[in-house]
Amino acid sequence: MTRRGALVLSLLAVIGVLPGSAGAAERFAPVDAPDPGLSVDAAAVEKAMLCSAGVDGAARTPVLLLQGTGATAKDNWSWTYQPALDKLGVPWCALDLPEQASADIQQAGEYVVHALWNMSARAKRKVSIIGHSQGGMVGRWALRWWPATRGLVDDLIGFAPSNHGTTEATCSTESPCSPAGWQQRDESDFIRALNSRQETFAPISYTSIYTRTDETVKPNQDAETGSSSLRTGDGLRTNVATQDICPAATYEHLLIGLIDPVAYALAVDALTHPGPADPARIDRGVCAQAFHPGINPVTAPVDGAAAAASFASYEARTVPAEPRLACYTTASCGPAGSGVGTTGIVPARLVKPYCQSRRRFAVTFRALRPGVRATLAGKPLRLRRLKDKRLRGTVDLRKRRRQTVHVVVRGKDRRGRDVKLVRRYRTCR
Repeated sequence: MTRRGALVLSLLAVIGVLPGSAGAAERFAPVDAPDPGLSVDAAAVEKAMLCSAGVDGAARTPVLLLQGTGATAKDNWSWTYQPALDKLGVPWCALDLPEQASADIQQAGEYVVHALWNMSARAKRKVSIIGHSQGGMVGRWALRWWPATRGLVDDLIGFAPSNHGTTEATCSTESPCSPAGWQQRDESDFIRALNSRQETFAPISYTSIYTRTDETVKPNQDAETGSSSLRTGDGLRTNVATQDICPAATYEHLLIGLIDPVAYALAVDALTHPGPADPARIDRGVCAQAFHPGINPVTAPVDGAAAAASFASYEARTVPAEPRLACYTTASCGPAGSGVGTTGIVPARLVKPYCQSRRRFAVTFRALRPGVRATLAGKPLRLRRLKDKRLRGTVDLRKRRRQTVHVVVRGKDRRGRDVKLVRRYRTCR
């Protein structure tokens, strides 16, 4: 999981590994395999979409905005790219991915598939995608496994996208992560599947924008080995660091997808020209700007603080292992019409709270200031502070049968803001 102490709005925007070997690629389905079905509810996806005026019968290519892990769509876009696109006259839809984009990314990918079909049908034209962190990567999951979507997308633009996982993601049974956290490790099965056979597809244009000061998406020092970069396939692609435009650029993982004027200039260049962004077209005067157009410098401190507080207060659901890959990734699904087996993903409405088979186990919470108060099922729970300042306690369910219990932690973060963290555990018997 990424370090929440940095208040990175995309909790696990992360990246790492190079394309797998040919042998590994053969494990996964061909790139032209038939589209699998969707297990997500169409009404739920459409309820999660907020769209501007002008999407229906759009005069210009509309943009689908996808947030980073741990953030809401509002956190990422309401004060940044939504007003910026409004100023440009570009219609948009912001899609709120499940569980603040911390749930199984395979489910988020299905949300993207449905959103692309919805927007392209309404606009009667192709759609472009802009995503931050995980949001810059998840569109590729849709394009990899639903070939029919490739004809619906013009540009895919990622700000510090987690295209190859991250070496910073540390997940284990002792330190469990959210489903998306497990999947964004550089060595995850999800990342291997995502990048199998080829990373890009014609006629889509891909622009991957990264920063060498990224503390979350690592490694990311160059286009040849960096985590965000795309290097295979027949899609047109540009991999560019903000420092390639402005050598002194300092905006890191969080700010590149929110206020960075260099990243914005590259994104707009991609949207307004055929093909991906061309760094040679970017006016170097952008290096003197603090914010991109669309950011209100008067309200930005309040807007940013509200987004950071929303991110900091969210405690993602954790699981003890990486979610299993859907059967469509290996072309091993059952016959059509066999329910969940057609996709390998259980619909969200059927998912129960994670069943805890161990009766006594440790739980770990992020660092908070001294004075933390914790309860287990309403009774005080003792926490101890680890060397890295995180908090750890022991949950004992040995006398509890077939019930869901809550662990609640209350305290203040390093900036003195009130924080409430809640986790729930369901006993298996």
